[in-house]
Amino acid sequence: MCTVCGCGEGDTKLEGQSIHQLPPHAFIRGAGGHHHHAHTHSHAPGMTQARMVQIEQDILGKNNQYAARNRQWFADRAILALNLVSSPGSGKTTLLTETLTRLQGNVPMAVVEGDQQTSNDADRIRATGVPALQINTGKGCHLDAHMVGHALESLPIDNGGILFIENVGNLVCPAAFDLGEAHKVVILSVTEGEDKPIKYPDMFHAANLMILNKIDLLPYLRFDVAKCEEYARRVNPNIQILHVSATSGEGMEGWLNWLQQQRP
Repeated sequence: MCTVCGCGEGDTKLEGQSIHQLPPHAFIRGAGGHHHHAHTHSHAPGMTQARMVQIEQDILGKNNQYAARNRQWFADRAILALNLVSSPGSGKTTLLTETLTRLQGNVPMAVVEGDQQTSNDADRIRATGVPALQINTGKGCHLDAHMVGHALESLPIDNGGILFIENVGNLVCPAAFDLGEAHKVVILSVTEGEDKPIKYPDMFHAANLMILNKIDLLPYLRFDVAKCEEYARRVNPNIQILHVSATSGEGMEGWLNWLQQQRP
């Protein structure tokens, strides 16, 4: 089990990739072959707290080195990279497909799609005409910078474009792992409860923008928007908040304008 986040041992699969050395607990599968690697996180019983802290620091430190390389890669190409994070069922993929459809032809785009299993979401992305690579993390609960770096080797995106990294549905572990992105964007649906920002404060503290999604459902729910925003700003006073319905289209223009404003 990973000492950083508690994720289980498992295989990670990345589509369309030739064989390369991967990060710990990673397995990449592509059209050209398969990659097998053993999980190198410590599993020793009776490990001391100090040793666990040291291992955690080593893992995050190595991840940050890969993230710095990714960040430089994006900067050299004037690419805006966004790390989209949320719990499962927030409407993240629906929001993303609607975004890609509306921006298609106006800006180069690509998507790195993270899920534990299946390529369902990547298939939905590719149906919009935008290139996407699926990373299946197996029992892993987050993407890391090394995985994203490998995806960049084969994911086509022109200079000046936007890379959307749709992380594994999880409001805990992705908060700790920098992928080299310019911003973390946390998507919270109104069906989840207004107290999520104080239940999962690390994620909302790490995010620059919170998208309150599925606002078309508000008339049918007991969701306190003002309380939700209060909680989010209690955790992160500088967080920006947008109200959006990817289904009805309400608020989408504000989100698209925010994207354009963030581009290098």
